[in-house]
Parts: sequence; C-alpha cells; structure tokens
Amino acid sequence: MQRQTTIAKPLEIKRAWYVVDAKDVILGRLATQVAMVLMGKNKPIYTPNEDVGDYVIIVNAGSVKLSGKEGGEHKKNYYNVSGYNGGLRTRTAGTMKREFPVEMVQRAVWGMLPKGPLGRAMMKKCFIYEGAEHEQAAQQPVALEIK
Repeated sequence: MQRQTTIAKPLEIKRAWYVVDAKDVILGRLATQVAMVLMGKNKPIYTPNEDVGDYVIIVNAGSVKLSGKEGGEHKKNYYNVSGYNGGLRTRTAGTMKREFPVEMVQRAVWGMLPKGPLGRAMMKKCFIYEGAEHEQAAQQPVALEIK
C-alpha cells in the first residue's frame, strides 16, 4: 500500500498564540526560532505552500542582544534606499538598537521568512513590542522559550 502525503487545508489549521520574551536573547537565535513558529515548521501538518503557522508576540525587543561580528554594534549596518540620487540612509546596529529596536527585530524575522505573498501573510502574524506590555492579552498567549 502506498502512503499519501497529507496537505494542510486552510479550514483544518488550528492557530495558537505564543509570547516570547526577548530580554537578553541573541537576535539571530530569536529570529530563527520565531520564523519557524510563524511558518509552522514546528507542526506535523507543515506544508511549504500553505500558511500553517501560529501567532507570535515578541516583548522586550529593546533589550535584545547582538553577538558575533555585530557584537560591537558599530560593524553591522542597516541600509535603506529612497530611489533618489543620494537617497542612501545607513544606520549602525547600535543606533537601531537604541532608537528603532522594533524595526531591528522585525527585519531579522523577515529575513528568515519566505519572500512574496506567503511570507507577508506570515509576517502579519508577528507582533513586536519594545517594552514588556502587549495588547494581545485577550488571546491568552502561551510563553515560548527561546533556547
């Protein structure tokens, strides 16, 4: 007898809510594990062409740590280009961590997700907050440990 591959159908997907405390967690490790949950790779019904992932709330984004080459916070740069001549904006990791910690975590998680409509749908299930308070208390999120 031949085995059949199960394909997740949108009506069969059950989504959970997780809250992650980013305090003193390395940014890359946080981003990879959050991306796995957003994609649904932690579930047995994972399907690459379907969004089967869960919702993730990241709190304390302002106190995330950088390691490796970026540990100095002045070696890694974040770039934005407006499209106009001279429209390149460069910010160091230290500046991003001090002034834009939510954007820094968001860029790290987005870098781990697939690009295109599917990845954008996955990213919409990620909520990032600079402090310890979040607005999704009514969903009763479960704590997710980052190893």
